[in-house]
Amino acid sequence: MTNLKPRIAHKEEVRKLLKPIVVGGDILAYSYVRELNRAFGIEQTIVLAAADIKMLSTSRFTDYRLIPDVHDAEVLYATLEDIAAEFARENPDIVPMVFGCDDCHARMLSEAKPRLEAAGIVVPYIDFDLLDDITQKRRFYELCEELDIPYPKTWYFDCSDAGPDELPLDELPFPLIAKPSNSAQFQDAEPTVHGWRKIYEIEDAAEMTEVWKSLRESSYNNLMVLQDFIPGGDDAIRTLTTFSNAEGEVRCVSGGVVCLQDHDPTAIGNPLCILGEREDAIVECAKRFVKRVGYCGMANFDIKLDERDGSFRFFEVNTRCGRNTYYMSLGGQNFVELMVRQFVLGEDIPYHEAYEPFVYCCVPAYVLKRSMENESRLAEALGRLRVNKESYPLHYTPDTFSHNLWAKIMFMNQIRKFKKFYWDTKGKQLK
Repeated sequence: MTNLKPRIAHKEEVRKLLKPIVVGGDILAYSYVRELNRAFGIEQTIVLAAADIKMLSTSRFTDYRLIPDVHDAEVLYATLEDIAAEFARENPDIVPMVFGCDDCHARMLSEAKPRLEAAGIVVPYIDFDLLDDITQKRRFYELCEELDIPYPKTWYFDCSDAGPDELPLDELPFPLIAKPSNSAQFQDAEPTVHGWRKIYEIEDAAEMTEVWKSLRESSYNNLMVLQDFIPGGDDAIRTLTTFSNAEGEVRCVSGGVVCLQDHDPTAIGNPLCILGEREDAIVECAKRFVKRVGYCGMANFDIKLDERDGSFRFFEVNTRCGRNTYYMSLGGQNFVELMVRQFVLGEDIPYHEAYEPFVYCCVPAYVLKRSMENESRLAEALGRLRVNKESYPLHYTPDTFSHNLWAKIMFMNQIRKFKKFYWDTKGKQLK
C-alpha cells in the first residue's frame, strides 16, 4: 500500500531536505526540474539519462548524470540505492524522491517500490499489481465496460506462440488502429519490431499482414489490440490528468483539447499543442475509474471525441505524468507540487481544478498555422499564445543561456519534423 506518512514536517524545509531524482531525458524531465524549482526553490535535481540531452545537461538546475544502461532495471535500482545511501551519510533527514518520464520507468519504479522505499526513497507510483492490471488494454476496457465509460470497438490477438499464424482479415474493418496491449514490453521487444511505431494506422489487409508477421517474429508475447478507427483530426483528441489520494478520490484535475499532436512515428500521440477545456463527461468518467481501482497519484487519460455519436471514447490510462502534464501548471496548479505535498509532506489536499485559460505549445506558430485545419481552434490557440508567455515548458527564463538556446533549437526543429512527417505525407502516417 502507498505510504502517505509525512517524510518532511514543514513545507519550508523541502528546499533543503528534498532531493529529487528524475529518470529520463525528455520534455517531462525538464518539466519536473523547472516546476520543482518554481514550487520549492530546489536548486538542483539529479537527472539520470543514457545520452547527453543538451537542454538538460546545460541547465543550472540539473545535476546531470550519464548512466548508459539506466533503462536496465537492476542498473537503475542499484544507482538509486547508491544515491540514497550517499544522501543518508550526508544527512539522515534528507529525503530522495524519484520521478520517471516513460511507461517503462513507471513500470520499473512501481515493481521495485518496496525495495526502493526500504532504501528511503519516495516512489510516487501505484503498487505494481494495480499498475500491471490496468495497463493491460483488455483489462482497462473491461473496467470501462463495468463503469459505463465509452471506448472503441476492440479485438485482441495473442502475439505469442499460442496465437494465430494469420489474422481473420475478412472479419476486420479497415482502416483500423493497431497497438500493443503492453507498451513497455513492446518497446523492449527483441529484435526490434520492423517499422516500430507506438500506434499503427493500418489502411488495408496487406499492411496488417506485414505488421502481424513482424510482431510474431519478435520477442513481444503479449496481446495486439486492434480498434475501430474513430474519424476526426488531432483536435478530436482530448487529454485529462487526475491526481488522487490513497482512497482513489480525485483531488485535482486538468485537461484540454489536443489541437496538434506529434506525427513522428516514434512519438505519435504526444500532444504538442493543447488548449485548456473542461468536459464534464470526461471528468466524471475518470473520477469513477480512479475511485473504482483505488488509484493514488498522477494518472493521465487518452480520449477521443467520436463525432458519429458525440461520445468521448477512452483509449488508455497512463500510470504516470504524461509528457505534457506541465499543462496542469499552466492551468493554475504546479503539477509536481501536488506529488510533494501528498507523498512527502503527507498533506490531505482539498479538491480543486486547474482550468485557468491556457495553451500548452511546443511548436512555432508557423507550424500551427500550416497544420491545424480547424480555423476557430487555430484562432483560439494563437490568441492564447499572445497572452500565455510560459506555454513552452522548455523555456525558463531563470535558466542558463545555453539551456534556453537548446530549447529554442528543439522548438524550431519542429518545422523540419512536420515537413517530413506531416506536410510531405499529406497528413498520412509515414510508413
